[in-house]
Amino acid sequence: VQLQAYGGGLVQAGGSLRLSCAASGRTFSSYAIGWFRQAPGKEREFVVAISWNTGNTLYADSAKGRFTIARDNARNTVYLQMNSLKPEDTAVYYCAARSSRRSSSYRDYDYWGQGTQVTVSS
Repeated sequence: VQLQAYGGGLVQAGGSLRLSCAASGRTFSSYAIGWFRQAPGKEREFVVAISWNTGNTLYADSAKGRFTIARDNARNTVYLQMNSLKPEDTAVYYCAARSSRRSSSYRDYDYWGQGTQVTVSS
């Protein structure tokens, strides 16, 4: 299983970014894909997860109302649309996969992408 996260960048507070997680290596119909983030000196933090086959989602409170996760089955890609970005959203964002139901714990995920930096300036 390979995951490639991309789409990060520098944006002003209030702006938007869309991250992508391209998955390859197998069929992901029974997998869950999660997005996590890690700021310098902080633990890895759950953002959102989606079940590939059902599309059911799980959001962290910090992401509700601002972030939206979606999948594109044809492209084997999961997207994270981030709106109304705040400086505290600054972190390296990782996508991860597990062959089970969605989870908010990074310890439950088996496969990780390389991360993409998101920087939100005030």
